[in-house]
Amino acid sequence: MKEAISKHTKIERMLHVLAFRSWFPRIPLSRLESELHKNQLTDIFVKKPVFITALPRAGTTLLLELCAGLNEFASHRYSDMPFLMTPLIWNRFSENYRSSGALNERVHGDGILVNVDSPESFEEVIWKEFWPSYYRKERVIPWTEQSYPEFEEFFLEHMRKIILLRGNDDKKARYLSKNNLNIARTGYLASAFPDSTILILFRSPLQHAASLLKQHRNFLRIHKDDNFARKYMEDTGHYDFGENLRPVDFDGWLSKEGESDPNTLAFWLLYWTNTYRYLLKSRNDQVRFFSFDSLCADPKSGLDRLGGILEVENMGQWMKNTNRIINPRPHPVDCDGIAASILDRVDDLYLDLQNAENR
Repeated sequence: MKEAISKHTKIERMLHVLAFRSWFPRIPLSRLESELHKNQLTDIFVKKPVFITALPRAGTTLLLELCAGLNEFASHRYSDMPFLMTPLIWNRFSENYRSSGALNERVHGDGILVNVDSPESFEEVIWKEFWPSYYRKERVIPWTEQSYPEFEEFFLEHMRKIILLRGNDDKKARYLSKNNLNIARTGYLASAFPDSTILILFRSPLQHAASLLKQHRNFLRIHKDDNFARKYMEDTGHYDFGENLRPVDFDGWLSKEGESDPNTLAFWLLYWTNTYRYLLKSRNDQVRFFSFDSLCADPKSGLDRLGGILEVENMGQWMKNTNRIINPRPHPVDCDGIAASILDRVDDLYLDLQNAENR
């Protein structure tokens, strides 16, 4: 991803700036695209979409790649940028000069290799277009609405376009989303797409929080050195780390907890606690919790259970992914100075998550 962001050519940067200008007619062009491809899109039905979400660093990218490796799922790719809302027109135009290129480790430095054909999370661009009031200067507000017909119609049409681009020949692929900010709207997703599966990954909290802190510091350095990298991630709705950090303010926790410094482990433990407590409290029949640690500990059993949750059809191909699942490198964790009350809350919640996974 470092290559995909920091090494953009001058023309690519100019196209990105154009695509995200406030005056650029993203929605009208998307509707024109729909009209131009009406005959192709008419016979595509969005059935049983899958939304993979979690706080970052929970294994969502790996799971996205495993699912996207099956013809039965269709997802966004790096190549959909920067004109994400008109993927059919952009794909036809860009395929004439685009090449996959070599795989490069993404900027996170976590060993995941990507190129322009790799799946990635970009649908937040659409959410931002329709719900701008939820994105505050320093935080994101959890969704409260239960219905927004104009958005739902637009999003379903966009899903059809991605299925048309990525799906198998009979165009029966299922839309696949990996989007961390979907943690802020699991209730809305369940209401708007009642046949969907919402999969929430979680990890051991101390290791998860330590990984989040490490990446925040990593992206602070990146954003300081490369302003375009910061703008690219801000435009695409990646508010997870660095100068772009905008935590989801579940139940107003940012003002209630008294720890506002994201350069501390305590901040990320509190973010973890408030996030997963909220998700547990607001869960519904479509939400499934799954431990990434248990998947790494026993890939064969974990993949088998995941295949059942996601209703994977080609289980033979799915189960070939066992060798791709390895334990993340452990992070050193220093709990000195963290209040015992915080650690107790973390432990209790982690147990609740494990119990929720087994229900």
